[in-house]
Amino acid sequence: MSEIQELKRMRAKPQKNSGRGLYQKADGKLEPFLVDVKEYQKSFSLSRDVWSKICSDAVRSGGVPSLMIALGSGKETIRLWVIDDTMFHEMREAWLEKYDPQ
Repeated sequence: MSEIQELKRMRAKPQKNSGRGLYQKADGKLEPFLVDVKEYQKSFSLSRDVWSKICSDAVRSGGVPSLMIALGSGKETIRLWVIDDTMFHEMREAWLEKYDPQ
């Protein structure tokens, strides 16, 4: 599956590329997130530079930075999400409000 197909799969709206009318291959808006998709067969290396680029793209687009990594292909694809610590805690808090049995 290509990165643009991953965006379609999650129903994200592809982002246009710098006003050229083309769509960036791997960026999409999935409220509230700006999702950057990276697709690899076996591994992906996350660095400060990669995360910095994702964050700067998100700021320009008015979205929350997120990274979706697809490893493998077909039924063997493992999909992982990377979000920052603040968003993780906000999502956990919302989950607890909805599902916590207390």
